[in-house]
Amino acid sequence: MRAKRDPIVRPVDPKKLARKPLYKAERRKGRTTVPAVVSIPDRDESRNQTAFEVVLPEDTAASARQHTEIQFHLLNLGAEMGLDVWVARNDRARTWKNQALGTMPRMVAELPTQFNEATHRTIELIDVLWLKGNSIVAAFEVESTTAIYSGLLRMSDLLALQPNLDIRLYLVAPDERRNKVEQEILRPTFELREKPLSAICGFLAFSRLIEKVEGIRKLGLATSLKPDFLERTAEFFKQEVSEA
Repeated sequence: MRAKRDPIVRPVDPKKLARKPLYKAERRKGRTTVPAVVSIPDRDESRNQTAFEVVLPEDTAASARQHTEIQFHLLNLGAEMGLDVWVARNDRARTWKNQALGTMPRMVAELPTQFNEATHRTIELIDVLWLKGNSIVAAFEVESTTAIYSGLLRMSDLLALQPNLDIRLYLVAPDERRNKVEQEILRPTFELREKPLSAICGFLAFSRLIEKVEGIRKLGLATSLKPDFLERTAEFFKQEVSEA
């Protein structure tokens, strides 16, 4: 009775509140199975969040501009590093600072031709690619206007089509979507691969990326960087299994 009359209120860490439980599973590694943890979103939660993200964005125009801005920064940085760059074929007419993305420096007109038709179609729709010669060295999916899983699916499709492909993958999204990225990347379809997507694809928050790009430009460091420098900036999700 006393508890009802005088309830004790304790603050809750918002990050812990937003965190979804992870569950024990197994994945194949060579000829053996190894323990793994996965995220299983509730059916109603998954349906509602997906509908909200795709159909009812808070500000579609602003999100689209943000998406284009991030693509611009990634393309410009890649070119300053001495790499060739690629922007998704359907985004080439988008403009930032009065420049069409498809006309930026070191933009290639065609992708390397060593891949099969399905792989080529998947790659040409990835938001930003960094290339060195005929090799793709980094791929970026920017998710500000669409559901997080759409970018992860494209990355997963690429690895399924080319399992021996050794490139750096990054999902770039607004800071406030970090928990959603973590939840989606730890789904069984991505996590129970021989090479879990969470170990290959890093998360780059918009604010962190822009801060990094501005620092590099201010100090004139771009020409001395290698493509793997973002691995130290990105966050790779891996957590202990929940007892829930």
